[in-house]
Amino acid sequence: MARRIEIALKEGVRDARGERIKREIEHFLHLPVEAVRTIDVYTVDAKLSEEELVKAASEPFCDPVIQVWSIDRPLAAGFDFLVEVGYRPGVTDNVGRTGREAIEYITGRPMEAGEGVYTSVQYLLSGKLSRADVERIARDLLGNALIQRFVVLDRAEFAAQGGVPVSVPKVQGETKAQVRDIDLEVSDDELLRISKDGVLALTLEEMKIIQAHYRDPKVQEERRKQGLGVRPTDVELECLAQTWSEHCKHKIFAGTVHYEDEQGNRQEIKSLFKSFIQRTTKDVREKLGDSDFCLSVFKDNAGVIRFNDDWSLVFKVETHNSPSALDPYGGALTGIVGVNRDPFGTGKGAKLIFNTDVFCFADPFYDKPLPSRLLHPRRIYEGVVEGVEHGGNKSGIPTVNGSLVFDERFAGKPLVFCGTAGIMPATLNGELGHEKAIKPGDLIVMTGGRIGKDGIHGATFSSEELNENSPVTAVQIGDPITQKRMFDFLIRARDKGLYRFITDNGAGGLSSSIGEMSGECGGCRMDLEKAPLKYPGLDPWEILISEAQERMSLAVPPEQIDEFLAMAKRFNVEATVLGEFTDSGYFHILYGDRTVAWLPMEFMHEGLPPMQLPAKWVPPRHAEPTLQVKGDYTADLKALLGSLNICSKESVVRRYDHEVQGGSVVKPFTGVANDGPSDAAVVRPILDSFEGVVVAHGICPRYSDIDTYHMTANAIDEALRNYVAVGGALDLVAGLDNFCWCDPVRSEKTPDGEYKMAQLVRANQALYDVCLAYNLPLISGKDSMKNDFYDGATKISIPPTILFSVIGKIEDARRSVTMDAKRPGDVVYLLGRTGNELGGSEYLALQGVIGNNVPTVNPEKALKRYNALHTAITGGLVASCHDLSDGGLAVALAEKAFAGGYGISADLGKVLWTGDDAMRNDAALLFSESASRHLVTVRPGNRDAFEAIMAGNCFSAIGVVTEEGAVRITGLSGQAVVEASIDELKEAWQSPLREL
Repeated sequence: MARRIEIALKEGVRDARGERIKREIEHFLHLPVEAVRTIDVYTVDAKLSEEELVKAASEPFCDPVIQVWSIDRPLAAGFDFLVEVGYRPGVTDNVGRTGREAIEYITGRPMEAGEGVYTSVQYLLSGKLSRADVERIARDLLGNALIQRFVVLDRAEFAAQGGVPVSVPKVQGETKAQVRDIDLEVSDDELLRISKDGVLALTLEEMKIIQAHYRDPKVQEERRKQGLGVRPTDVELECLAQTWSEHCKHKIFAGTVHYEDEQGNRQEIKSLFKSFIQRTTKDVREKLGDSDFCLSVFKDNAGVIRFNDDWSLVFKVETHNSPSALDPYGGALTGIVGVNRDPFGTGKGAKLIFNTDVFCFADPFYDKPLPSRLLHPRRIYEGVVEGVEHGGNKSGIPTVNGSLVFDERFAGKPLVFCGTAGIMPATLNGELGHEKAIKPGDLIVMTGGRIGKDGIHGATFSSEELNENSPVTAVQIGDPITQKRMFDFLIRARDKGLYRFITDNGAGGLSSSIGEMSGECGGCRMDLEKAPLKYPGLDPWEILISEAQERMSLAVPPEQIDEFLAMAKRFNVEATVLGEFTDSGYFHILYGDRTVAWLPMEFMHEGLPPMQLPAKWVPPRHAEPTLQVKGDYTADLKALLGSLNICSKESVVRRYDHEVQGGSVVKPFTGVANDGPSDAAVVRPILDSFEGVVVAHGICPRYSDIDTYHMTANAIDEALRNYVAVGGALDLVAGLDNFCWCDPVRSEKTPDGEYKMAQLVRANQALYDVCLAYNLPLISGKDSMKNDFYDGATKISIPPTILFSVIGKIEDARRSVTMDAKRPGDVVYLLGRTGNELGGSEYLALQGVIGNNVPTVNPEKALKRYNALHTAITGGLVASCHDLSDGGLAVALAEKAFAGGYGISADLGKVLWTGDDAMRNDAALLFSESASRHLVTVRPGNRDAFEAIMAGNCFSAIGVVTEEGAVRITGLSGQAVVEASIDELKEAWQSPLREL
């Protein structure tokens, strides 16, 4: 019999959680509520004595200083409505799992199969609310119907039910696991129905390829030998769907593109990935010659570069957009703990040294109608921020770099980029740390968390647009504590040489990880009945493709298995042998004695022909605005500083721990009050060395409205100029590309697919052109290609977006430079030229227009200037350095001034101009976002030496740092066009998101 333990705050103790919910009800839903109080509920479905129940309730579940507890007695009283929210059956309940572990600890015995602890929260609402109001509060604010259930009761109903409003969320019981054969000898319409109903995300062509495979007499003969029929099993079909999904197979980037440019020139591109991304790295490495620092690229979970003779750097950035749209907290938490596993599962394993995160949201103050399936942007904002916070902070990994980008089109699907870097020994036990291999006979071992229904169809669901039928089970719930324990164990196992190969058990679960690992040696034989489950009742196909978190897959030599398992037990980490790797040529999956999947490795990985993708580029033209000439742009500057894409993100950043591990040098905020925006992060990964890692990024999706070529070029340049601004070395820096695109495949749902595909081609062309010029090898990346919402009536597509990240080295972190002005009298230099490049700018966005003159990048000139600047920084000649991006020169001057606590006096007449002189005016000089520019301050005594180093480059002294706490910018007429105190400007910058 299930027993309920309720935990409530004592009378007079402040209920901060309830107060937050009250504020959100008033803010989001505009409903009258007098008070909200909360009670935690633990439903214990286990054979416990009364004494054991009391011990659990009074000790691990309750803080006796501020809380009271009860068993099977409701604590709720004095409310108008009660809402109880808990997880749906089959969804990971981390608090419940921890409660189970606590009970096992205090009783000294494990719980039996089918027993468990389930958690829920009661919200006690007081106020003049109708039942419809409360149901809206429950649906829109308190619970996510995809993964949670809720019940609403008034006082009378609550009393009538005896204060037990929600039944125990049972999962499937002890049922016999089923394997179904799928009949593919059906009509085309029926094939599509099978794909759609099964969330397989397979096209008709792909279904027919599978159909043809199972018709092959040779295939049928082989299957008969294994005791299989001619029809595919559900295990096989699900495995192929996962393996062939856009998420895992990257079919668009691997497809053949038939591209036509604006002049009518046609080109066939066989694989964007090979033609541009892979080619970029190949050509850069050839240019670098003996200076090549790339160790492992595009063949592992993350990229690896040389750091020094003893250590290698590992870096990966992933996206978790679709799950975060459905469940912002769980989706984002899984995003950060999931990307942690990528560097950890690279080579023989890396110690994780920092996280990065970049989020793209719609306006959190969005006040327009939304399709019913979409969550409000603020709900997504708060859930994603909290999910990444919990995942990163609880893992003991510092979050050192990131940004937030806002655009209303991200209401359809947010973009959640999470990155992790690691450091691994250059050699391990006499072998290269970044290399690994599998031998036939090695054992298949899964470590970490157990398998559940959460995360089923995650890979295939993420390969389609978000819609009203997106499945509940696709969302995984991460558990950073379990993962941290697993990492601690596996690092020690790595150092002892106890395994030969390791990889992340992420998208697609065992189907993906073991499928890919089997490709290393030519086959496998795995028994799914041996897999540890969170609860009984999963069918074999569910076990195979579940993306339940905190798991790694390994190849362990038989002679090492006893020591490996013994060490796992000492660390309290579950490790299970599921089978062995073979050279049979087949992906052989069993459930007990029965073969449930027999797939040729070649068909599984190479059986899908490339997509044929039409692309036609027609440059868009927007109305060119006529800028109003003003005598004073101070109000415009304040408005820009307060715009969502420029304003301070301190309320988010402060929630992330950037000091854990003790290596942070240049932190997310800097300056006299440590609240100025840093351009990049510098971290010392080895604490007895001053060698530093520099990480930075660039992202500018608004430029896509004009041309994705220039959007990409600017993202790359922004990342590199941020990197250079803090002192990063240009002879050891690598890039990562993360593409997030709206669906570019022409169809009835996407009639403009040819244009969107052409946008993708142009972005790839820019990636090659600019990275080659900058000597930037691409070491890893990711694409997410279905970032649309479509409910049959409304379609919302994101702007094509590239996040470009760079990682590299600074030889001496003590030489790093921050962006804040340091002392009065320092000379202010602007490096680079400014042009009439307001297209896609924040300044035009304030006026509701786009323009056409998008910033263009000249990488050859920029690289020469960046090298000179780096020489000046390492020579100690630069007091401060800040890149110019959103908002242009005026914003950069304001940020540099208020970060340092000093004023700046600047003269626009001294700014170097490029292009048509007739377009040179105060607004363009102040707010143009021309690329490749830095704002530098230099002590007067270093002026001559600095200018000597910068000779031959475009730069000019435009002002001076002043004692007076004000920014004063003189226009072309000689009169001040901006004049404001740094306190005014700082308040404009800090206030918009302060309370979120």
